[in-house]
Amino acid sequence: MIQITDKAKEKIVALRSEEGKGNDHNIRVSVKGGGCSGLMYDLAFDQAVLDGDKVYEDKGVKILVDKRSLLYLLGTILDYSDGLNGKGFQFVNPNASRTCGCGESFSI
Repeated sequence: MIQITDKAKEKIVALRSEEGKGNDHNIRVSVKGGGCSGLMYDLAFDQAVLDGDKVYEDKGVKILVDKRSLLYLLGTILDYSDGLNGKGFQFVNPNASRTCGCGESFSI
């Protein structure tokens, strides 16, 4: 399962509004090769649920995860920070053995 914090939900709702997207636009979370540590997180709005997608819902937000990314993301919490150390979405991933200083890259 993937969860989101209240702060992340607020930012997702705000971004949907800013980008003119409706509630039918879900959050797609995926993992791609690259970054300092070998794997990178990717977030996007998506209306389509593809074959093999796992769909989670937390705090009224639907989260889509493709089959390949699911193994890397199980148990992850999506948070949002706007503090002095940087602004943006952050992933608290219990599966990551190492993370990059930017928080966007990790390895297993």
